[in-house]
Order: sequence, then structure tokens, then C-alpha cells
Amino acid sequence: MDLEIAGRKAIVCASSRGLGRGAATALAEAGCELVLNGRDSAALDATAGDIRQRTGATVHAVAGDISQPDVQRALLAACPAPDILINNNGGPPRRNFHDLDRDQIVAGVVNNMVTPIELIRAVVDGMGERGFGRILNITSSSVLAPIEGLDLSSGARAGLTAYLAGVCREVASRNVTINSILPGRMRTARLTGGWDAVAKRAGITIDKIEASVAAEIPAKRLGTPEEFGQICAFLCSAHAGYITGQNILVDGGLVARSF
Repeated sequence: MDLEIAGRKAIVCASSRGLGRGAATALAEAGCELVLNGRDSAALDATAGDIRQRTGATVHAVAGDISQPDVQRALLAACPAPDILINNNGGPPRRNFHDLDRDQIVAGVVNNMVTPIELIRAVVDGMGERGFGRILNITSSSVLAPIEGLDLSSGARAGLTAYLAGVCREVASRNVTINSILPGRMRTARLTGGWDAVAKRAGITIDKIEASVAAEIPAKRLGTPEEFGQICAFLCSAHAGYITGQNILVDGGLVARSF
């Protein structure tokens, strides 16, 4: 399917690896011009180079912490009139809520709620004036089903979802959509990063850990950044203009619900 977004300009936050990279790659394959972002400049440059080589897309890279105002300004200077904005940022580490102090809570809310709102405010009016805009927030399945130790991440992302529920309806008439995509257990470093240590402590293989995790998922496997990226690209396409204010769960059926 032609997504009809070739030539569109896209900002993809936290896109040097994982799900952000998957989304960026899919948009590049659809013909978009990209501005990528990540904290690790070496990883970011490597990703930008790889996407250029694989797709022929124009790719710019802006390194830094997207929650910082100067990095946001640099990103918007590199792409002052984006057609697509994908908000993404790493969540706070797993930690019991008793162990969180005020500064940690505030940082989590800034990273996963305030920062996306700031970027949306910066770009949404221009999108409306041009008559096309696709804003996609990568949040988490924990917005719908809590995960132990991720209370701060879940709370901040749920706050973002609620904040945007009204905003998305204010801009829908100008062909600007705002949706969220909620990943479950995906094959990314955030999920698998600690498996090696767990395997050593338990005296088992990493394959056995993965099999155990996958067994809990109705699809019986982890999701991939590549398939996740293709879903993102469709939601950013010309064909998705009648989808807004939605939370798209991508979890292989793990969260059981009827609605």
C-alpha cells in the first residue's frame, strides 16, 4: 500500500534504537524526510547512516535529551514545519513507588508527559494551517494494565493520554490526528537488557527466559520493532485521517479486554 506520505517531513524522538528506530525506518521506507533524536550521539549517527543507506531517505540527526528545552529548539530548527511528530522517550527504571522521591517523580512526569505536550504545542498549529498533521505518542500497555514497579511511567503516560483526549478533538477538523500506540512486550533492550544477568543467576539460558515470557502472550512471541514501525507508519499515513484520539494496543493479545 502506498501510504501517500512520500516527501512529508517527520520528527521521530528517541529513535536511535528500539521502537523509535522501528518507526523511523518505516517512515523512511514510505518516503519521508526524517529528523532523528537520541541521547547517545554515536548510536544516533549510526542509525541515521544505516537508514540513509537502506532507504535512500534524507535523514538528519539531533543528539540530546529531548526533555531539555535547548534540544527541543534544535530539533525544531532542523525541522521547523513537520508533517509528522512521533513522541517517544525512555521511561523511568522499574522501581517500587515507596522508593521514589519528589525529584524522581517530577523527572518522570517531565519526560513522559510534559515533553510530548511541549512538542505538540510547538507544531500543531502549523500542521493545521497546512492541512495535514499526524502526531503519534508511543506510550505503553501499562496505561491500560498496571505493571509492578512501573507506576511512575504508567501514571505519566496515562496523564498524557488524558490531556490529549480533548486536544485531539480540537484539531481534527484540520486533518490533524493525535493517537497513541501502546506497546506490550517487544524485543527491545528495555525488555531484554537484564536477561543475561537473570540467566546467570538462575543457571538457565536466555532462550529459556524468552520462552517463558512468550508463553504468557497469546501470540506466543515477542513483538518486533519492525512490525511496530509499520503500524506507526500507517497511523501517520494519508489513509488514517479518520482515526484520532485512539489508544492502539500492540501486545499480541496480552492485555485481556473486550473494549
